[in-house]
Amino acid sequence: MKNEATATGFINKVMTVNGVERRYMVYVPHDYTPDKAWPLVLFLHGAGERGDDGLLQSDVGLGHAIRKNPERFPCLVVMPQCPKEVWWHQVPEHMDTVLADVLKAYNVDPARVYLTGISMGGFGTWIYGAAHTDIFAAFMPICGGGNPADAAKLATRPIWAFHGADDSSVPPSKSREMVEAVRNAKGNIQYTEFPGINHNSWDSAYGDANAIAWLLEQHK
Repeated sequence: MKNEATATGFINKVMTVNGVERRYMVYVPHDYTPDKAWPLVLFLHGAGERGDDGLLQSDVGLGHAIRKNPERFPCLVVMPQCPKEVWWHQVPEHMDTVLADVLKAYNVDPARVYLTGISMGGFGTWIYGAAHTDIFAAFMPICGGGNPADAAKLATRPIWAFHGADDSSVPPSKSREMVEAVRNAKGNIQYTEFPGINHNSWDSAYGDANAIAWLLEQHK
């Protein structure tokens, strides 16, 4: 039975991971109704937003894009927060738990669940996504990198990757090698590299209405 809660906007939530309470955030569109199944986006933030306040991860990246153009996001968005001093691939239970929490609380279309992330979260998208292709319909990694050995698994889902050509924090070669590996594995992958852009390629990527529409059009 789905929770009939009707609260919308950016909502603070709490989950329990390995016996510890962790804050996270869910974006619920203003016209949400539990009477129909909604697409869900899991957003993984970058290293600078790690912590335990449950808020920082909504300030940079996808949350910022939603606040600027909410009409482009007719979907639920869940934003967990990675603890300090660790990386997303070290705490997969955070993603597992937050997804389970949201699936219980909201009416989610299981054929339209997506994974995206920036920087550290871009790495998380490639790595966690490869291990969970059964969950996600598509991936959108931004200024990250992964393991080319995962290409065959990643190639089973559509991917649109982004990177700044002048990124001095995560070299664009990290995305390029993943794109090449997935292409060699016959995957359906697009790659956009922004000329003159340093590390912050997420504002350009998430600010592209066509990219967001593409993501939400994908189905398992």
